[in-house]
Amino acid sequence: MKSYTPDFHIQTAENLKAALVLLGSTKVKWKPIAGGTDLMVLFEAGKLPQGHYLNIWGLKELKGIKETSTEIEIGALTTYSEILENVLIQKEFSLLCEAARLTGAVAIQNRGTLGGNIVNASPAADSPPALLVYETEVELVSTKGSRWITYSDFHKAYKKMEIRSDELLTRIRIKRNTQGTQQYYRKVGTRKAQAISKVCIAALAKNNAGTISKFRLAFGSVAATPLRCVKTEQVIEGQKLTPALIDKCIVELSKEISPIDDIRSNKVYRALVAANLLRDFLGHL
Repeated sequence: MKSYTPDFHIQTAENLKAALVLLGSTKVKWKPIAGGTDLMVLFEAGKLPQGHYLNIWGLKELKGIKETSTEIEIGALTTYSEILENVLIQKEFSLLCEAARLTGAVAIQNRGTLGGNIVNASPAADSPPALLVYETEVELVSTKGSRWITYSDFHKAYKKMEIRSDELLTRIRIKRNTQGTQQYYRKVGTRKAQAISKVCIAALAKNNAGTISKFRLAFGSVAATPLRCVKTEQVIEGQKLTPALIDKCIVELSKEISPIDDIRSNKVYRALVAANLLRDFLGHL
């Protein structure tokens, strides 16, 4: 059953300032939309909540990729296709490229945005594990000003985020510190393309003559939010890589993740796959 169109009100913001003024209004609660790739699925199924939707797709202030010698800034409305086409991201942030490549079909990649993937807050989303591994920061802006927060602090609980109703996520910032690292991204789903992940892993490590001097690990679909596995990282970082250490890492991972049974998979399978993916990455360092 499709949603009834007259039940919805949509308005297009001319610029960022106009969008923030509407979001800050106390008269109406606006929900920002950009690519609308998830929204249209809900609309067609008759499950999209009625209300007021603010179209921000045309906001130039939220588009584009900027590079400096120390970091890269990605506008929240940057599409997956634009991420895939960027030479610097291809070279230094391969996890993000792979996440973009595995997100939907080409039509979705042309329309879906990185900011939208973040604020949709699905624990099964493809880009958040990569962003967590890169220790990303995100900018939140309102009429009261702007603030940067670490992305690992953004997701609080299932569909609960560190963002006020009057704020927009405008930029994503990543430090260029991946030189000399090995990067690993895998998505396990029912099929290779156009599937929601059952388990998704992003990992990064620097191996200095057998000692792991840097190790970052994150998963999707194994907890209520995209999860950076800090305790598992601490087991291996600064240590000599041995089979015994890998086993210890797997044990710690089993304590840190909390997969569930749902329509796509079950917790036993997810836990087993997560462990196998981590073992595969560590075994190739």
